[in-house]
Amino acid sequence: MPNVRTPTLDLDNIYGMGPEASPFLYRSGRDRDFAEIKLLTAEDGTAAEQDEDLREHDLQRSPDGTAVIGDPRNDENRVISQLQLAMIRFHNATVDYLYENGLEGEELEGAELFEEARRLVRWHYQYVIVENYLPKICGKAVVDRIKGQGREFYCPRGGEPYIPIEFSVAAYRFGHSMMPERIQVQTSGTAYELFGRTFGIGFRPLGDENAVVDWHELTETDEDRHVQNAEELDTKLATDLLDLRFIREGESSLATRNLLRGQTFLLPSGEEVARRMGRPDSEIDRVADEARDMAEPAADLSGGIPLWFYILTEAEELGREDAPGEFEDGEGLGPVGAQIVAETLYGLIELDDRSYLSTNRNWDPEDDGVGPRTLGQMLTYGQPDTIP
Repeated sequence: MPNVRTPTLDLDNIYGMGPEASPFLYRSGRDRDFAEIKLLTAEDGTAAEQDEDLREHDLQRSPDGTAVIGDPRNDENRVISQLQLAMIRFHNATVDYLYENGLEGEELEGAELFEEARRLVRWHYQYVIVENYLPKICGKAVVDRIKGQGREFYCPRGGEPYIPIEFSVAAYRFGHSMMPERIQVQTSGTAYELFGRTFGIGFRPLGDENAVVDWHELTETDEDRHVQNAEELDTKLATDLLDLRFIREGESSLATRNLLRGQTFLLPSGEEVARRMGRPDSEIDRVADEARDMAEPAADLSGGIPLWFYILTEAEELGREDAPGEFEDGEGLGPVGAQIVAETLYGLIELDDRSYLSTNRNWDPEDDGVGPRTLGQMLTYGQPDTIP
């Protein structure tokens, strides 16, 4: 399905189409040093009505409260909108670092400063995916095999990157099962429903200091707090996802929406994909039998297991059995899901001629002096010292 988004992992949801084509995302000429270089936040003077104390912790918004960001969907809930804000701040902090220190001894300003900052932010993001995220979700053995032997299944014709429907419609929806019923985002704070009234369902200005996310609480950082992990990767979904409050028309169950979408795109069954990937029949039968046992009598899956449900069942039943010692059951994707997710994300980076894998495969985050190597380090780099 063609759309206006880029298929590469270039953070177009943060940068839009750049300062010239998406000027509304950037500081204006009134800020002489950083005009068209730094990204806007609510601190720069949001048009929405909001408590002054909360502006430091929110996205730039239009008068009706709509977030002024590259992808409006990233305001769906508070955790996602705060993640968007943290990435914007990471860009702005990278600009500050390069402005003060230059690059390889050379001073930077104007368009050159912006381009170098954007390159570094993208490369850090891509590095975190390859070295931090994929090993945790798919297993280090899978990632190392792709690095050493290349991609086996995600091989676009002509080298043009695209996002396969097996990934977008099924495999990458595994994260839905890892969302908790409630989430605690501040030290000693209350755990709120993700889409609850107090925490907020998004698409509006931040209205409560309790919804400000302290990323030291949700990700691994140097402070080593990390009080709440994601849920296990299995076939269960949080209750809130079975009745999405922001869906005003049509099906409100995310599980049903996922299954219907797979049917609309005529995805092959999980068993068929697993066979094409060379998985042993005994493994396929084990996963399929477990999926049917869970679905009956509500659904007849004798014609094949929907790919999304197969991948969740595979994770719950097998974990990463082919990578002993890496995961317990339910802590990572199984063989089929891991291969689809790892090859697609690695390939999208590798096929982008601007990425670090394409430009300098040996690049390290400390090479340019900025340094974050994990998601937590990146999200807390250059963030405010105080959280409400």
